[in-house]
Amino acid sequence: MQYAPLLASAALVASTLAGLSTEHTLASAAPAWRWSLPAHFKPPRVPADNPMSEERFQLGRRLFYDARLSGNGTQACASCHFQHLAFTDGKAVSTGSTGEETARNAPSIANSAWTPTLTWANYSILDLERHMLVPLFGENPVELGIDDSTRAKVLQRFRDDPDYQARFARAFGPGEAQISYAHLIQAISVFQRGVVSAGSRYDQYLAGKLELSAAEERGRALFFSEQAQCATCHSGPTFSDQYVDVTTTQVRTPYHNTGLYNLDGKGAYPEPNRGILELSGKPEDMGAFRTQSLRNVAVTAPYMHDGSIATLEGVLDHYAAHGRTLANTAHAGDGSRNPFKDRRIDRIRLDSQDKADLIAFLKTLTDEELLTSARYANPFK
Repeated sequence: MQYAPLLASAALVASTLAGLSTEHTLASAAPAWRWSLPAHFKPPRVPADNPMSEERFQLGRRLFYDARLSGNGTQACASCHFQHLAFTDGKAVSTGSTGEETARNAPSIANSAWTPTLTWANYSILDLERHMLVPLFGENPVELGIDDSTRAKVLQRFRDDPDYQARFARAFGPGEAQISYAHLIQAISVFQRGVVSAGSRYDQYLAGKLELSAAEERGRALFFSEQAQCATCHSGPTFSDQYVDVTTTQVRTPYHNTGLYNLDGKGAYPEPNRGILELSGKPEDMGAFRTQSLRNVAVTAPYMHDGSIATLEGVLDHYAAHGRTLANTAHAGDGSRNPFKDRRIDRIRLDSQDKADLIAFLKTLTDEELLTSARYANPFK
């Protein structure tokens, strides 16, 4: 994926984002936000210049589902993040408002408050506010497709809406000037931070409220074992080794090559989707992507950064083989021999029963409340 066009678009709103550190006095008077979390979750970090509030959360929820937030008025954030699929879209890659496809699979927004980087392979985007520049103004690929020709028009759609006038006033203070891209971005970011997935059967098991079945328990033990190696990357409350909360003293942002491709026998991944190499230019970063959370993984197929594995069974086959071998395709190659692959993958030993047990455990990570809660649902329905 090319990033120069995106950075050019980011410059168009730099002056707006520069105002994010100025808080309206009304916001400081809002009731304190309360995180409702189980004991094994610590509260996330929240930017001082964009505090959580119910007013901002509800405004952000409406904006997240509103197709008027795209240049041509056809697509919303929610067009690629469906609640019933844990805020993914069920596609290998997504389609933007102009019909252009993204290079990568749409990740879930759930628990993004605990994620120190916000995309598959861009270590320069460290908060939700800056990340919003990508879908809003990105040019390669186009997602929501707001550009110089539509920026004013999109904003005016919300300024002309009496309901939004009232909602922005409650969240940021009165006046048309409060309906700005800076405040729009802040509201959506608050909504995304507030989308929490911590109510799965596994969470209830940790709280002592239920017992796992025999297969689920075998899968749990295997998941955290040296034999399977799953937890070496899928760790902590979010089941990802990229994690941060209010108690974190050292933020780690590892990226991993899992042996998904090896086009030339020297480790090549398909262009223009070659991991953090696209930014760093370092050969050793070829194919290195962020570890995605495994929460709700049973409902977020297809898998991997490009959606190229259709099922959980396929994912486990990939890891059990220590990398994927492809033949008779444009991407043919033996991924198990990729020289940049994380070598921990070679320690994995799984038979068919092990795979079945692991899948039984992974299904306990599905949070039905996240998938159905009216709090996160489309407010226009």
